[in-house]
Amino acid sequence: MSPTDEIPAAAPLRDKLRKLGLERRLDLVLHLPLRYDDETKLTPLAGAPVGQPLQIEVLIVEISLKPAPRRQLLVTVVEAVNGGVPIDQRDSLVLRFLSFHGSQLRILELARDQGRRLRVFGEIREGFFGLEMVHPRYRVIDESCEQLPVALTPVYPTTAGLSQTALRRLIGRARSETDLSEILDAGWCAAHALPSLADALAVLHAPPPSVDTEVLNQRAHPAWRRVKFDELLAQQLSLRRAYLARRRQAAPRLALLNDLTDRLKATLPFVLTAAQHRVVHEIALDLAQAYPMQRLLQGDVGSGKTIVAALAACQAIAAGYQVAFMAPTEILAEQHYLKLRSWLTPLDVEVVWLSGRQRQSAKRLSKQQTASSAQLIVGTHALIQDKLDFARLGLAIVDEQHRFGVMQRLELRRKGGNPHQLMMSATPIPRTLAMSYYADLDVSTIDELPPGRTPVRTRLFAEHRRAEVIDRLRQSVARGRQAYWVCPLIEESPKLELQAALDTYAILSGELPELRIGLVHGRLKSADKAATMAAFVAGEIDLLVATTVIEVGVDVANASLMVIEHAERFGLAQLHQLRGRVGRGVEASVCVLLYQPPLSEAARARLKVIFQHHDGFEIARQDLQLRGPGEFVGSRQSGVPLLRYADLNADGDLVELAQQLAGQLLCDDPDRATRHLQRWLGRREELLRA
Repeated sequence: MSPTDEIPAAAPLRDKLRKLGLERRLDLVLHLPLRYDDETKLTPLAGAPVGQPLQIEVLIVEISLKPAPRRQLLVTVVEAVNGGVPIDQRDSLVLRFLSFHGSQLRILELARDQGRRLRVFGEIREGFFGLEMVHPRYRVIDESCEQLPVALTPVYPTTAGLSQTALRRLIGRARSETDLSEILDAGWCAAHALPSLADALAVLHAPPPSVDTEVLNQRAHPAWRRVKFDELLAQQLSLRRAYLARRRQAAPRLALLNDLTDRLKATLPFVLTAAQHRVVHEIALDLAQAYPMQRLLQGDVGSGKTIVAALAACQAIAAGYQVAFMAPTEILAEQHYLKLRSWLTPLDVEVVWLSGRQRQSAKRLSKQQTASSAQLIVGTHALIQDKLDFARLGLAIVDEQHRFGVMQRLELRRKGGNPHQLMMSATPIPRTLAMSYYADLDVSTIDELPPGRTPVRTRLFAEHRRAEVIDRLRQSVARGRQAYWVCPLIEESPKLELQAALDTYAILSGELPELRIGLVHGRLKSADKAATMAAFVAGEIDLLVATTVIEVGVDVANASLMVIEHAERFGLAQLHQLRGRVGRGVEASVCVLLYQPPLSEAARARLKVIFQHHDGFEIARQDLQLRGPGEFVGSRQSGVPLLRYADLNADGDLVELAQQLAGQLLCDDPDRATRHLQRWLGRREELLRA
């Protein structure tokens, strides 16, 4: 950023602007209003509507201070056009200030004494003192400011200590000093009904009174569409450049055809689905290239992502390279380890387990094997610790990739120089989200479930019907089935979640003494956790009380009942993942969502979606509508340019258009692409490196 781009301001003001992400003059120009106030007209006080923002001109007739119960300033005013004489009580109004200072009081007293008019903007409402405005915006009228504005007044996002007046002044100055010459082809913009950027910003910063404010506030106006398109184009260009830059890096070529992959397929007790065959081929082709694979493998719960990852691992191992398989939780990592070991150890593949909770002696041995002979290393975050060295890492597999931060994934990649990377997610990504935030990755989708999977019936029970749920559980176990009881997530607190699990375990043990009940949570020692899970898998435990540590990776075909307590506290993705722990056998399965009324609107909407839908992709689409992209993107946010103005639900057509133009610009006019990126991202594009 050159000195001429910087906002000329003192250090305290510059700090406030930096909190809003405003460092360049252009940042100010692209800092757009949240809404608008109409100060272009005056509303007569007589008959003025209640509860709507409006502007009136008044004269002060009385000023009083009320010391108790709370100190406040009351200013009684009448409409100025009446010559200061109210026609009736309806024509008087109280301006009430709960926070004020001495100079404000003196200005108002001087205006009263001199008979000066006030121009007041706010909402009239019925109050304790009759009709009133609380903390209205006002100014004393004199000859220099008597003229009404010719444009709507913008209201900008701001921060403490930075007033709207000061921000408007800074933005106005920046607009006059910034070059907004058109970067995109004018004919192309006209063909797609997009105004020039300069015209769009002029409308958004100073809309004429004739503009349809409803369309403007809903961000459906053509001016908003141009800004949103430019923002999406900058994101697409940035992600695509990162994608192309990775393809210029070197990575080991892993032979497409190999004996180990064929041998694993031959030993499997099931047949791969057509979707699995397709994504296995996509990944295998990538691994055979001389540049590092960056591929996201997504599929619904139970679609068979692990075997796809295992086949990719075989391709790397057969080529003489190591594979690291990292999962976010110990239970999930251990489940992967046990499954992969059962598949690959008979094929003479050395599989090693590494966890932060291992005994020091076991951990030391695992590290030694990783640095020498181990071919597949499965573990948690322990795989990215500083003191772990890989002998020859060729492929890094990251499960539930959205739970890892950018730097964590980078660290795993750095361990092996530049290995291929396969990221997996059981939270399907809606199409527009994949096109925008994941445009720097290749995406493989398993859109087919293995045969024999029966849809899980979902039932909603209010808390007062808890006894019915327990009775259903008792009946299910009596038929030889097993069940889960998941305890609530309470304010993201592991300590409180653990307590909830302990309490629930104690209560259910008392109410169901005939059942063999186990307990598993994140704070159990690895050996105890493994023993409990092994007993559940072996059918030695009827009911497993658990926290959300069993959200992914647990596969027990005999478990046909899932009870989720306080289901209203869970997100849609978690509910869908938890429900996926049952329905893995031939027995019809049920997921009971036990909720505590009354439900908030958001909770009601989530439970309705999970009740009505079983397809993870449709649930993800609905979730995107309810929450927006932020939580879907998760930790990836710190490495991807976030969208301030575009709405992926409403602006899917603009995402496609931006993706098309980004490809054209990078191919035909990279200079224009660079200028567009500099305008929208400045130095922020440097964040995109993972």
